[in-house]
Amino acid sequence: MKIVSTVKELQHALPLEQTIGFVPTMGYLHEGHMSLVENARCENDFVVMSIFVNPTQFGPNEDLDRYPRDFERDEKLAREAGVDLLFYPTTETMYPLDMARVTVRHGADVLCGASRPGHFDGVLTIVSKLFNLVRPTRAYFGLKDAQQVALIEGYVRDYFVPVEIRRCPIVREETGLAKSSRNVYLTDEEKEEASQIYKALTVAKASLEAGDDPKKVKQQLTDRLDEIPNSQIDYVEVVDYPTLGVVSNDSTELLLAVAVQFERARLIDNVIWKKG
Repeated sequence: MKIVSTVKELQHALPLEQTIGFVPTMGYLHEGHMSLVENARCENDFVVMSIFVNPTQFGPNEDLDRYPRDFERDEKLAREAGVDLLFYPTTETMYPLDMARVTVRHGADVLCGASRPGHFDGVLTIVSKLFNLVRPTRAYFGLKDAQQVALIEGYVRDYFVPVEIRRCPIVREETGLAKSSRNVYLTDEEKEEASQIYKALTVAKASLEAGDDPKKVKQQLTDRLDEIPNSQIDYVEVVDYPTLGVVSNDSTELLLAVAVQFERARLIDNVIWKKG
């Protein structure tokens, strides 16, 4: 595995006539990231991973400064997973000037976007930069942040970006807790409590499958999450997927998405239900 940190080094290291699978990350890698690499490894000749904690997707009171970082650990895991090229740029490399940023309109004012204004502008700005630099054949994103995946798919479609977006399933702990770099902020007690999130989502999905009204299911899901100690609900939503709009009779996929705040960690999770 080769490690590069500048644009020039990256451009020289990329293969010219091979398919490239790309896994963009913010580091502090876990099994979820490794599953993305595994998928990329299976479908492409060459795998590129980036590690960059993107400042433009963090709000003024969020955890940019304390976001977990451990490059030596990440390097070892990436190497073991079969990454061919690791791109580890500085903030100055990715943002040499305070230039215009991508602005997201549709779908960015709901779910995480409602409580984190500007977050997805920052996400799509860095994704755009990375896609232009790496020029991947396929890019791999986990469905834990299903809103992010939907918005990236929309960006690629609307701007005619020549890359295939691959949705990858959520990787979970044995308890059901979705793997996340921010899980390191949870106490052992909070980890046990947080495992109730997925259990509540599973019950809600079963209710949809049984034919219950989405509004009723949303309320039942909210009630269950309210029972989790030491936590506070940020949002509970049932929306059409991937439009992120209001559920209608024409909806074929529904996203049940939640965000729950613990003392030091805000956790997101979801399930997708397909009609029929």
